[in-house]
Amino acid sequence: MDKRTDRIVDLFFEDIPYSPEASDAQEKISAALGERFDELCADRSEGEAIDAVLAEYGSLAKLAQLAGYTEEQAAAWRNAGDAAELKPTKKLLWRQRLRTYAAAWFVCAAFMELLWVFYNAYHRNAEFFFVLLMTAIFALLAWLLIRKIVRTERAVKEQKYDNEAFAYLRARSDKYTKRLFNSVALLIGAVFIFIGSEMSFFVFGNSKSAELAENFFSNMIEVQIPLFLLVKNIILHRLLRKRISLPDEKKARRYGILITAFSLVYWVGVTVFTVAARSSFSYPANIFIGAAFIFALIIIVLDLTARRRVTFRNLVFNPRRFAVVTAAAVLGGGFMLLQRDTWYTQSYINSVPVVEHNTHKIEYDEETGVYTITSSTEDFKILHLTDIHIGGSLYSYNKDMKALRACYAEIEHTQPDLVLVTGDLCFPLGIMSMSLNNSAPVQQFAAFMRNTGIPWAFTYGNHDTENLSTLNKTELNEVYTSLSYKTSGNLLYPYVQPDVMGRNNQLIELRNTDGSLNTGLFMIDSNAYTGEGINVYDYIHDDQVEWYAEQVGRMNSEAGRTVNSFVFFHIPLQEYKTATELYLDGSDEVTYYFGENPGDHGGITNDLVCCSDYPSKMFDTALELGSTTGFFCGHDHYNNASIEYKGIRLTYGMSIDYLAMPGIAKETKQRGAELITIHPDSTWDLEQIPLTSIT
Repeated sequence: MDKRTDRIVDLFFEDIPYSPEASDAQEKISAALGERFDELCADRSEGEAIDAVLAEYGSLAKLAQLAGYTEEQAAAWRNAGDAAELKPTKKLLWRQRLRTYAAAWFVCAAFMELLWVFYNAYHRNAEFFFVLLMTAIFALLAWLLIRKIVRTERAVKEQKYDNEAFAYLRARSDKYTKRLFNSVALLIGAVFIFIGSEMSFFVFGNSKSAELAENFFSNMIEVQIPLFLLVKNIILHRLLRKRISLPDEKKARRYGILITAFSLVYWVGVTVFTVAARSSFSYPANIFIGAAFIFALIIIVLDLTARRRVTFRNLVFNPRRFAVVTAAAVLGGGFMLLQRDTWYTQSYINSVPVVEHNTHKIEYDEETGVYTITSSTEDFKILHLTDIHIGGSLYSYNKDMKALRACYAEIEHTQPDLVLVTGDLCFPLGIMSMSLNNSAPVQQFAAFMRNTGIPWAFTYGNHDTENLSTLNKTELNEVYTSLSYKTSGNLLYPYVQPDVMGRNNQLIELRNTDGSLNTGLFMIDSNAYTGEGINVYDYIHDDQVEWYAEQVGRMNSEAGRTVNSFVFFHIPLQEYKTATELYLDGSDEVTYYFGENPGDHGGITNDLVCCSDYPSKMFDTALELGSTTGFFCGHDHYNNASIEYKGIRLTYGMSIDYLAMPGIAKETKQRGAELITIHPDSTWDLEQIPLTSIT
């Protein structure tokens, strides 16, 4: 069919209101005129044939008669008296779109609840009937909304539209037709990527079924959003399709089948390849990430080529809209990606063997939250680690592996009886670590320590619960509680907390073989930020100090003497800065033992000692009580000196960090740990264990 005859017909129908009858007539007239043009071309040139067509069919009435219509029918097409105008058309469609968004949401909610129904039915949970009721409610609401949409569309069936209204509907039809086909591809890809990622963790990470279920439901939003888009686009596509005809419905149907079949074949192939080649990859789910990029490129090529056959105008470029949508997609997609649980180091963690160590009696007081370790040996060894900074992302994978291997090297070398971590175990700091997730790193480190078999405890750091991290302090506390001693057998995290400031304040009592009190180990939260500005660090508050003093008094009263104690925290006290400055000035008020304090070394503050601007009563109270002989902290990464000031040893832990500080991965002399050896008479020795001395 010659397109010139189509253009002739288009000119005659240009000012005719849209109606299904007029649209069908235009299509039949175009076909009939094309056939007549071909007949005329048999005995003359194409130019002469066009002239003859224009002379013979110079009016709409004559064109109508050519296709078998009457003059009265042609006149009726021109009647615009009952044609809907742009404004009411837009208003009604806006209402239908709102109903569609709500209906799509309820469909997705019902789908999610239905999965919970099967899960609760399988596990015979008491919530089964409640979840079943919620499924029914969501499904009913979705059905009522869709019913309202259908009834509204029936009322405007066979409606005529003036030119402005028709142009608007045609643009909307193109929009939802294109979105429909892309959302089909998006949902299929999302389902395979989601299941592939979850099953990689389960099958290749050797996780428990309970962990799989927890991750499955917590990450289901990655499928829910594409499902919502698909349901919404199906309804709106059908809605517009009922009002105006597509350019070619048969081609649209074939294109939809093509997109669906290609997507399924592609992702099944990716899945088969992943299973076949799983031994060649440390984390097989990474294959899906690369496959998703290739898949997106193929869909874009199809959008630019084959899709033009099923739309009036395939590409309509709006720079402002493109910029807004792209920015929203990048920000939204990036935010979701940064929040995602990832398990790249799980294969290594699963291979970590038990470290040879002594076994001691550990007891827990349900009322006070105090753990008691009764030593089975004369000396008791504590390994102090700090600032491990696990990122938990693909970007940080290599550095996370180095950090875990460094921790294992220190643990294997020293074979401690207890490991204490003074904060910043994870690093959920967005683009700096390419992750906002502080759940997976915590669970991975807990699994790592569980495999070593060494009991451990920790204090929170300022980075462990950042503002945008996936878990706030309450939620992270729940994670730690679920991983604690009753579950893991080696994480000494209290199930009850003292009613004071901080995310975790606890006491571990160390007793000699005869049961006598030897040393109190205080893990006190130095908190994170005051909220008064960027990186305005918090401090140990007065009620925390009072709780510390009460516990010291209780231990002294029980023992009938002053019991030795250590205090572990993350952010250094102001006295660390005072003592460091005195040491650098050559003062005899301090005693130097080892290490150096070169300052922040190019970080954010560039301070010699990065402490809070607010003074804490912690040091003065410790002096007054005379119990604490050693403070241990982290936070400054490059600082690792041990200095005695006013009779109390102030020690910076050597950091593990490969990720947080720019360029620190290439530095070596600051990385390591400290070994505290406590003797039966409560005296103690402290040895710095640089990682370079081990490897």
